[in-house]
Amino acid sequence: MPPFQPPSTGAGSAGDAHLPSGSSGRSCRAGTDPLGLPAGNPPSGSVGERRAFLPGEPDLRALRRCFFRSYLVAAAFNTQGLQNIGLAYAMEPGLRAAHPDPEAFRAAMARHLTVYNSHPMWAPLLVGVFLSVEVKIAKGLVPPAMLDDVKTTTAYTLSAVGDSFFGGSLLGLWGLAAACLAATGHSLGVAILAASLLLGLNGFKAATFWAGYREGFQVLKRLKRWDLINWGRRIKVVNAVMLTFLWLLTAPRAVGAMGVSDLIIVSGLGVWAVTEPRFPREMVFAALVAAGLCLAAFRVS
Repeated sequence: MPPFQPPSTGAGSAGDAHLPSGSSGRSCRAGTDPLGLPAGNPPSGSVGERRAFLPGEPDLRALRRCFFRSYLVAAAFNTQGLQNIGLAYAMEPGLRAAHPDPEAFRAAMARHLTVYNSHPMWAPLLVGVFLSVEVKIAKGLVPPAMLDDVKTTTAYTLSAVGDSFFGGSLLGLWGLAAACLAATGHSLGVAILAASLLLGLNGFKAATFWAGYREGFQVLKRLKRWDLINWGRRIKVVNAVMLTFLWLLTAPRAVGAMGVSDLIIVSGLGVWAVTEPRFPREMVFAALVAAGLCLAAFRVS
């Protein structure tokens, strides 16, 4: 029996009969076989044992989940990692989309389980920024070490800004304005003020989250242009004036005994004390209280 001879695969040979009608060996795309698989080394393992994972970007559903979860960043506060568990929980939907490979996902989660602490108002912004960097890491555009280098510094810097602007200035303005409205009998105004500020603050969170995700760390340049530290000092001056107005509304007899001129002097000193950082505010406040009592006692006598 003569040995078996494999059919020739040259152009126009009988080997083309094994291809679909209208096709030829030359019609196959370069770099692929007739089944459409890429040329090169075949994948290891059996079919379905392991598939290739390609990095992607979070869709709107994942981004929405990350945003709303950012409200719970401080819910799992602990003494070891501070707000790290809440941050990892907020990042998890976006990280799953950016890192489909389980090992890459676990490595990304570990990056956000390190120590983290910042002001709650900045949580959506930071989640958006970190998620933007994670997408770049998944695409191989930046190394993972870049996130570790700037994450802690950025969080702590924004924490100081948040404490000064939101906690030390804006929250005081809200409380004093509500107290003045309540003292003048405008209870509806108190409700409108609360609803307006809540709506504005939540809109601020949504806008900064989206800006952080779209721009990454470049959004910090915009925050620098906002100059929130100096705006916080200006709001504190307004708070001092409103505190004086509230004093006039709630204690007219004390103001009458003290004298409006003395009240203006003390209020002016209070504004200066609030905006002047070189002296401890506790000592200046105690001095102002003592001066006010002395002026009141002198007027009464």
